[in-house]
Amino acid sequence: MAKESSVYSRQDNIDKGLRWSMLLIHWVAVGLLVLDLGFSRSVEAKTVSAFVHMGVIILLLVLGLLRLYYVKKDENKSIIQIGCWLLGLMVVTNIIGAWNQAGGWDFVGARALSIPGILFYLFLQLIPSIRRLYKIFYNPALLFVGSFAVVTIFGAILLKLPKATIGGISWVDAFFTASSAVSVTGLAVVDTATVFTRFGHWVIVVLIQFGGLGVLTFTSFFAYFFKGGSSFREGLYVKDFLSSDNVSNVLRLAVKIVAFTLTIEAIGALLIFSFTDTMQSNMATNDRVFFALFHAVSAFCNAGFSILTNGLYESGYRFLYGFHLTTAFLLIFGGLGFNIIFNFYSYFKALFLRLKSSILLEEPFLMPVRTITLNSRIVLVTSLILIVVGTIFMFFVEYNNVLAEHTSLWGKLVTAFFCAVTPRTAGFNSVDMGLLSTPTILLTLLLMWIGASPASTGGGIKTSTFAIATLNIFSVARGKYFIEIGKREIADQSVKRAFAIISISLIIIGFAVFFVSWFEPDKDLMGIAFECFSAYSTVGLSLNLTPKFGDASKITLMLVMFLGRIGTINLLIGLVRQLNARNYHYPVDNILIN
Repeated sequence: MAKESSVYSRQDNIDKGLRWSMLLIHWVAVGLLVLDLGFSRSVEAKTVSAFVHMGVIILLLVLGLLRLYYVKKDENKSIIQIGCWLLGLMVVTNIIGAWNQAGGWDFVGARALSIPGILFYLFLQLIPSIRRLYKIFYNPALLFVGSFAVVTIFGAILLKLPKATIGGISWVDAFFTASSAVSVTGLAVVDTATVFTRFGHWVIVVLIQFGGLGVLTFTSFFAYFFKGGSSFREGLYVKDFLSSDNVSNVLRLAVKIVAFTLTIEAIGALLIFSFTDTMQSNMATNDRVFFALFHAVSAFCNAGFSILTNGLYESGYRFLYGFHLTTAFLLIFGGLGFNIIFNFYSYFKALFLRLKSSILLEEPFLMPVRTITLNSRIVLVTSLILIVVGTIFMFFVEYNNVLAEHTSLWGKLVTAFFCAVTPRTAGFNSVDMGLLSTPTILLTLLLMWIGASPASTGGGIKTSTFAIATLNIFSVARGKYFIEIGKREIADQSVKRAFAIISISLIIIGFAVFFVSWFEPDKDLMGIAFECFSAYSTVGLSLNLTPKFGDASKITLMLVMFLGRIGTINLLIGLVRQLNARNYHYPVDNILIN
């Protein structure tokens, strides 16, 4: 027994040494990637870096194989195996790619082939790290906030690299752009199209994707495959990020979310690619593909970033109505919420099975009771009302104003529809925002404040919050103590949460307007309020004031964007709520409210 214990102790020590060695080499790999992607260097420096790059891959492969040999039981063993296969593939790819026709070796040129593989390999290493964090931090809210903060910091560092911009940007502007991308806001202090290079654009679109879905969603996605399931602890932590009540299937939900997102974004990119064909016939194919991909990701994640200087109002693009409609529907799908989409998918699937059994005269398929949840109905009805009312309002109020340049009725309707959809936390503009009338600006403020739906890529107080608050008004007016919809009663906790969210949002926006107006006394108050509403609701629409703000105002908007994305009420609940339930009540007393 003592001998067996000694063997296990020796294996643990070897495993610990191998893990620390791999961690050190991982940071070396990160440094090499930063040098390769972010800096311009001489041919000699690139040659040295290429050989070091190859050596790092081989060393990581050897260390990975040693871990597999010495460690018999490890919950991350499948991830190590996948990593070894990936590293081995990169070694072979580098050797084949480095051998040129002249009979020499060109590892500098072959290095580009393995950069995506190294990036994916390093991302896989986050899964064991996240699992260790689950054991260290017992508060999911802190881990959630920390993940966004870490991604923002790394994003700002990458955007500050020389090859990310043309001419460079300040640290404040780099952090602002990274915060805007991670919070899927879209507010910009510099021209995204001309200031950033292709590498900078790639950094922004990756930040948008991580910000829209969350780093923990992606790590859960890969953990589900490589581990083959999830533990109760993982489900307990990740369920809050995905707004799920089911702990056991939460990682499966993460898989569905990532798969659905990538599928819709791919379809959207194909449609954008086809609809912009007339405007981009002189562009290279890879540039057109990146343009379509960038806008598809930005649209579905409700980010509003564009690599067109004037957004979708760019000359020529403003009349590509197919492009606008594709973008608008991507915004709607991204803003509805994954739970709502999957709920309707289950309903239509059951409906199809029932229809199939009727046509083929099979055993009758019994439809589940109340497949469409009350939450889904509230979100869908509220979203439809906001879109329809917003479209009609925009069409008639702006008919002879910003819509005047669209000569056809179809063009005016599409543009009015787009203007009604984009304030719902999207941030794309297909009209000149500076020419909007005051009533339209006020309606846009309301739509921005309401925002998208729960568990979506959008922000704002959310459609369900606005719906519950509105229904509560009618309930109080009728003298009822509860909100009733379709023979269902809204939980009192949901009503309290809705009004807490509304109160906190107005407090944060109010403080933001106060401080920015203090820092920018020469700016118009309406414009300042518009930018603050846009920042908190992670919309990104602007009256062109944000680029003119000083650093203090930019930092204020950064904090507001961050709070708007993570959800202040979720942070407060995570920090303040007590785990021990109290089974008593104090005497009830009424407060005069009139």
